[in-house]
Amino acid sequence: MRFIRDNGLSLALLAIFLLSTGGMLITGWFDHNAELTRHDAPDIGLFAYFASPAFLSPLFENWESEFLQMSAYVLMTIMLFQRGSSESKDPDKSNPEDADPAKKRKDPKAPWPVRAGGAWSAFYSHSLGLALLALFILSFLLHWLQSTGAANEEALLHGEAPQTAWQYLADPQLWFESFQNWQSEFLSTAVLVLLSVWLRQRGSPESKPVAEPHAKTGH
Repeated sequence: MRFIRDNGLSLALLAIFLLSTGGMLITGWFDHNAELTRHDAPDIGLFAYFASPAFLSPLFENWESEFLQMSAYVLMTIMLFQRGSSESKDPDKSNPEDADPAKKRKDPKAPWPVRAGGAWSAFYSHSLGLALLALFILSFLLHWLQSTGAANEEALLHGEAPQTAWQYLADPQLWFESFQNWQSEFLSTAVLVLLSVWLRQRGSPESKPVAEPHAKTGH
């Protein structure tokens, strides 16, 4: 089907996401109930675990790091360069992504915000970075609140006093959870940027053409 061909990448990624989330849910459920058993607490059902901070906290923790990495990368590549990388603009050339959208305002195929001009076009010109930044902020807030709940559940199992969300914001555990994911995201992005200078993957738009010299920057 043409729909599957035209949207195969998104469909495959979403399918893997759902399978991975399901795997995380099932294995996390077994692990959580094992932890409850060690504390002589009753097991909980799968749906109860799905709605619990024990599951939602690590879920949003990972989303947070992904959206931080993507938003930072999109914004950093506006002004920063890596010569030879397929992931960078060429610092010595005019790049099409820097073109003024106002020149395409009369183009009937242009997105409607471009044709509308003014504030609509200005907002649309930065919409990708803003959307990713908003998703990072939202996922961080959800991680913070769910991590508070998970920490309080753990505290109750050990007979300790729970914390408010504002108190937990200063807890090292919250920031350890965030930083342990942030560092890996930025490392993997840096590795991709640098490896694409010297290595190739034929057929992938993330790589330069195989025969291009190492100094070739961009796709």
